[in-house]
Amino acid sequence: MTKHIFITGGVVSSLGKGITAASLAMLLNHRGYRVAMQKLDPYINVDPGTMSPYQHGEVYVTDDGAETDLDLGHYERFAEIKCSKASNFTTGRIYSTVIAKERRGEFLGGTVQVIPHITDEIKRAILSLDSPDVDIAITEIGGTAGDIESLPFLEAIRQFKHESGLGNSIFIHLTLVPYIKAAGEIKTKPSQQSVGILREIGIIPDVLVCRTEKPMEDEHFCKLALFCNILKELVIEERDVQNSIYEVPIELAAQKLDIKVLDLLRLEHKELDIENWKQMVDTVINPANGDVTVAVVGKYISLKDAYKSIYEALSHAGVANDVRVNIRMVESEELEKMTDCSLIADADAILVPGGFGDRGIPGKIKAIKYARENNIPFLGICLGMQCAVIEYARNVLGLTGADSTEFDANTPYPVIDLMLAQKKVCEKGGTMRLGAYPCIIKTDSKSARAYGTLNISERHRHRYEFNSVCRQQFEEGGLFIAGTSPDESLVEIIENPGLKWFVACQFHPEFKSRPLQAHPLFRDFIKAAMTK
Repeated sequence: MTKHIFITGGVVSSLGKGITAASLAMLLNHRGYRVAMQKLDPYINVDPGTMSPYQHGEVYVTDDGAETDLDLGHYERFAEIKCSKASNFTTGRIYSTVIAKERRGEFLGGTVQVIPHITDEIKRAILSLDSPDVDIAITEIGGTAGDIESLPFLEAIRQFKHESGLGNSIFIHLTLVPYIKAAGEIKTKPSQQSVGILREIGIIPDVLVCRTEKPMEDEHFCKLALFCNILKELVIEERDVQNSIYEVPIELAAQKLDIKVLDLLRLEHKELDIENWKQMVDTVINPANGDVTVAVVGKYISLKDAYKSIYEALSHAGVANDVRVNIRMVESEELEKMTDCSLIADADAILVPGGFGDRGIPGKIKAIKYARENNIPFLGICLGMQCAVIEYARNVLGLTGADSTEFDANTPYPVIDLMLAQKKVCEKGGTMRLGAYPCIIKTDSKSARAYGTLNISERHRHRYEFNSVCRQQFEEGGLFIAGTSPDESLVEIIENPGLKWFVACQFHPEFKSRPLQAHPLFRDFIKAAMTK
């Protein structure tokens, strides 16, 4: 049967449950266990697709078209697993399912309540990971112990462990052990109180993972073990890493977290092989080929998590080229206000990522024009590709006022337009073109050389597209349509063949980049940046 690990968080949010869960999954995977992962989020939105990136960071998209929490990106990058719609459930999704059942009469005659109906639906969500192909399922519970909205999820996992029997489910609690600078002391009291909150609802953690800035002393391990009712050897220190989040699995392996978890689950200790991971981390820390600087010109720059997968994909591409990638985060509105392009002038490459709405668009177009006119390696993604099309139309083809109908419904040259399938769509949630779709690449393109194949599959999240009515005009004007959907109805990749490296795509390649296998477009983008 599938074994289950539940990971909760305490004291404060943003402790890194996702990275901790992903790191543990990576270690178990490298020991030969088949791992599946899942995030249960307590917010009432059905999914994060309608949220601003400022609210919840980037929306991560799976192959099967789920709009999910960004932690699923960590799961796929660290553990080298493929997530799906079964990998992210929210309060909104759980309640929607239960209410739909009530409307169909499945609870006829009964009162629908949090217990048992909501908790039963949460347990069904957890069990959706169970499969003959899954040895261990890791479920991360969003939020912080003590949050009122998390209570149904905590009650559900309490019931789940009780029902699953000894050795089949365990609880790991991630907590904060703060350092009080004025007192010069590490304090364990917040962690004790956090575990106390869980204990009140019947959850006693099997393992305590402690986030800390300073090294913990033996007295801290002893105190936490005593007052949290946990064996001392199951109190794990997770200190802040200095160089890369990809150091975390190595640090946890050094404390044998994976071995201790396997013991609790009554599973054998298969051999651990993470030499390739260690080599990757060493390349991140000590690259042989120096540094390159990439200017990322976006509209959500103030929140780093808004472009999390972009930044990680750039890091992976740096590893592939044995070079350190320094990321310069440029707010497109700031660039728009400037009379020059000094914010990006000395960058080795320029990347314009995705987004929605007309705010910051002139700044993105300004950055793209600068890259094109100065032959600076450029990568445009989703909205970045659409902005590249608009810039080319205005400044190369001479189509004054060319725009996307997303920004100007009355533009004389709608070079970007709403997809035909989207014209009758009224609802916003989960209605975009989502998930993996095939793309055919032209043989004589930079993209084909990067991928090494002409048939690819990439993940999408958009409503607007290159207006195919304008395609011939662009091609006659020198823009190269390097990739399309198999029926050629959708332009997927554009290139400027006269430049060193100018590629833009409608899909999101960052979602498929991995630390041990950089995405081909990012890899060659950074390779081109090194030549500047």
